[in-house]
Amino acid sequence: MTIATPLRHPDASSSHTMTKRGWWLVTMNVLLPGSAQVVAGNRVLGRVGVLATLLLWLLAVVTLVVYLVSPSSIYTLFTQAGSLTLVQTLLIAYTVLWVVLTLDTLRLVRLIRTAPNARGWIAAFSVLVLVGLTGTAGYASVVAGSARGALGDIFSAGPSQPPVDGRYNIMLLGGDAGPDRDGLRPDSMSIVSIDANTGQAVTIGLPRDLDPVPFPASSPLHTEYPDGYGYNDRCDVDVCQLNSIYTEVELYKPDLYPNAKKNKSEPGIEAMRDALEGATGLTIQYYVLIDMQGFADLVDALGGVDITVKDRIPIGGDENLNGVIEWIEPGKRHLDGYHAQWYARARHGSSDYDRMARQRELQDAILKQVNPVNVVSKFQDIATAGAQVMKTDIPQSMLGYFVDLGMKTRKLPVQQLELVPPTIDPTEPDYAQIQELVRQAVHPATAKPKGS
Repeated sequence: MTIATPLRHPDASSSHTMTKRGWWLVTMNVLLPGSAQVVAGNRVLGRVGVLATLLLWLLAVVTLVVYLVSPSSIYTLFTQAGSLTLVQTLLIAYTVLWVVLTLDTLRLVRLIRTAPNARGWIAAFSVLVLVGLTGTAGYASVVAGSARGALGDIFSAGPSQPPVDGRYNIMLLGGDAGPDRDGLRPDSMSIVSIDANTGQAVTIGLPRDLDPVPFPASSPLHTEYPDGYGYNDRCDVDVCQLNSIYTEVELYKPDLYPNAKKNKSEPGIEAMRDALEGATGLTIQYYVLIDMQGFADLVDALGGVDITVKDRIPIGGDENLNGVIEWIEPGKRHLDGYHAQWYARARHGSSDYDRMARQRELQDAILKQVNPVNVVSKFQDIATAGAQVMKTDIPQSMLGYFVDLGMKTRKLPVQQLELVPPTIDPTEPDYAQIQELVRQAVHPATAKPKGS
């Protein structure tokens, strides 16, 4: 006789014994799937279940330990297509195994032999736990699949770039391809410069009406415009200013950047990269383009965004504010996607510089309000919206590093440098002054100790 004998060979004539045995088996199935089969059923199936469960626990413990030691390694692991495929496969396999083990456990319980008032409770407990745990694992596998698809759609497979002077400089373009517009043009242009070790970030905003705009000597546009784009009103579109460069190159000069598409970019984007490098003196490793057309879907997927509105913002209407449909009133507001999009896009009743400031506020608010709960709970909607909203050449292989760096950035105040009036005059820009302001912002002088 062993302790397992009453479980494997119970007195089936005693409803009390069978009820007690039933609760033991379903509890064992929850705590250690497969153990019920080891002591009362098919031992081979039970061992498979126990080994699979212990392996899952081991993987979870190892993942936690590695995360505590090197978070970027875990971020990298879970942002790669191969890893996500493996995770999805393991989750699906374990879900199927758990269903088989639970159903087999209910068979072993022999509900008909338990006390009549216990049958429903035993069955309900097993089914609820089954639905809860397998539902969670099933949803996690769906999230893994969605993540794999979304990351593949958004991020490139290109090579990683090293930091320059200890920093990563990322060009952030806010494109507006709304239904009332013909094509896309970047109305918001900035550079986010991030310290590669500490995560300290500086946002440098440039006005769209900057004119003229210089190009680095290495740029193909330097040959076209040696004195700068827009110098003496020289350009091939109606208005010569910074954001016109994208339109001109896309429409008339895409051959200047023959490798852009292959590198998951566009000729117009590469031209803007050259322009911002020429203006600021920074080397830009990557770009991110945010398309306002799909921005509303992303905000809705995140559950809205909290903003402190300083001035009334019109929705609709003309330059004289005739035909305004609605106003976004001053004060603390929780904006849905529709209102957040108008908060960022509205151009009447304020200046371009006000609009730039609103877009920065919105970007910062969204980044601060993103958290694991709303990302996981609404991941599929966020993934779908993200693929429509964002385009970038950041390689997928560097996602883990940038996620880890971003976590550091969130804990620090983001410095801002707005190259707008009265700091600079966009119609007569002094680029020596601009580049000195940029240098001071990204490499601030440290105060010397007293007495040194």
